[in-house]
Amino acid sequence: MEISYLGHASFKIKAKSGTIVTDPYGELVGWRMPAVSADIVTLSHAHDDHNNAGVVAGTSKASKPFLISEPGEYEIEGISIFGYRTWHDEKGGEERGENNIFVLQAEDIRILHLGDLGHQLSEKLIDELNGIDILMIPVGGVYTLNVQEAIKVIEAIDPLYVLPMHYRTERHDQKEFGGLQTVQEFVSAYGHTSRTVKSLVVSKISLPQDVTEVIVFE
Repeated sequence: MEISYLGHASFKIKAKSGTIVTDPYGELVGWRMPAVSADIVTLSHAHDDHNNAGVVAGTSKASKPFLISEPGEYEIEGISIFGYRTWHDEKGGEERGENNIFVLQAEDIRILHLGDLGHQLSEKLIDELNGIDILMIPVGGVYTLNVQEAIKVIEAIDPLYVLPMHYRTERHDQKEFGGLQTVQEFVSAYGHTSRTVKSLVVSKISLPQDVTEVIVFE
């Protein structure tokens, strides 16, 4: 399996049986989403920086990707996807609405994409999410979990890889996203081993054992 970071909260996950793109974004973020194709697109919520599904092309299997934007259980191209309703804020969605989180399971690897999660997860949901290998988590704050809140969620889920997302970069529209924390702030505060990669190639047997590692993408 190969995981590439497309920016903001968007990743491309290329498994043997199919390709997934998470949260494709519009130009609101400050730059254009790269050209990409996929069999499946997941959308955590309907905000413009997460729901630009039309920019993702289909593959030889289908002219358009299979779109998942609601909680539930799905099985597409041998990939299992489990969606759960959460919230974009700490007030049950009163401020920013709903947020979907998705467990993506392929090649015996469990990936959790938290979208724009804005609160701590319940113990019941954490129990349901048991056995997460790779966690894609927002760390920038303002609209989502901030650095310290993200660390609490990571400690509760206890993944093997942490892939931070939704943090401020120089490329972002600073008017919209200038208040977000950076990935460097997260890495420094979390204090675990980290490395920078162009893409992450991973298999079940190559996952780290009994240690959590942070992966930052170039």
